[in-house]
Amino acid sequence: MAKPCLRTARESGLNSLANEQLERTKEETSSVRTRMRKGITMEAIKTVGLSKLYGKKRAVDNLSFTIGSGEIYGFVGRNGAGKSTVMKMLAGLILPSSGEIEILGEKMAPGCTSRRLGALIENPGIHLGLSGLDNTMVRALALGVPNAKAMSLDVLRIVGLENVAQKRAKTYSLGMKQRLGLALALVGSPDLLLLDEPFNGLDPQAVRELRTTIIDLAQMRNITVFISSHVLDQLERMVTRYGVIRDGVLVREMAAEEVDAECADYLSIRVANPQLALAKLQDLFPQATFNILADDAIRAEGGLNPNQVGYALSEAGIPITELYVHERDIEELFVSLMGEDTSQGGTSHAGASAANSFSNQGGGRNA
Repeated sequence: MAKPCLRTARESGLNSLANEQLERTKEETSSVRTRMRKGITMEAIKTVGLSKLYGKKRAVDNLSFTIGSGEIYGFVGRNGAGKSTVMKMLAGLILPSSGEIEILGEKMAPGCTSRRLGALIENPGIHLGLSGLDNTMVRALALGVPNAKAMSLDVLRIVGLENVAQKRAKTYSLGMKQRLGLALALVGSPDLLLLDEPFNGLDPQAVRELRTTIIDLAQMRNITVFISSHVLDQLERMVTRYGVIRDGVLVREMAAEEVDAECADYLSIRVANPQLALAKLQDLFPQATFNILADDAIRAEGGLNPNQVGYALSEAGIPITELYVHERDIEELFVSLMGEDTSQGGTSHAGASAANSFSNQGGGRNA
């Protein structure tokens, strides 16, 4: 009779420990969300001097950045630039060679991460022999989530898999497996999501639905989203801030408004006397904005009609050597930031190298 008593005591101790850990996690999560509701700013992610070396190669080189709570941060770079390596270090999947990581205000020990972080990095970690519901329930039980089945059904509904919840994952399409991976990341109601190429394998309708889901998670639930993708037109519709990584180095960060401004069409004017032309144009078109660029061309913004500008300068006796509308899209901007300028002058768009690096799926911000 002694052995059963010992086993019962051991099980009781383990259950007590698990309950204590679950209550502690609940308290931490509640504290974070209370601060968010009260509008107290918090850095969802902060890295200082984060580096990763593989032999002599620096996959990530002295990366320091911060992401505020509730942001959708687009992480952009070519294949091999270091995006997935950064995400894996944030998720505790690989050890950094040096540097510090803070997740939701908590400094992470090497190889550790926060329970309030959900991640979908590279291929979804799903069990093909289990149903979608069982996959999510396994994760929910592993995290000690109360009402595991209810939570699992909820996350499957969020990603649009509720109708196939009982089917085995091996019968899912590639796009459905991606959505199941996102559902797994959402188990436990995380405050931070890491999404690495989440649009892979999705048809246009599924991409649109997933994009809407991500926006809702950020806006309605105040979840911070750190997302990498080559589908730039999808990022353009939802990202609040961008970070561009090249060869492991963060080369630039931009707010969405800055990207819009740099990608806006403008009128390029080249004349023999740019200062004289600038003064004349400012008098004639006070509603527009004019700047003289480094190559002495005048950049005019404000929806000016090229014919009107040309006529006005001709009437003022200012000969024009070049006048055209410069068009630049988001692909061209980011390709140039990543080390290759595909612009050809004039009305050119991003060229073949941009098309090879990134995929567009059409439409504007409102699609």
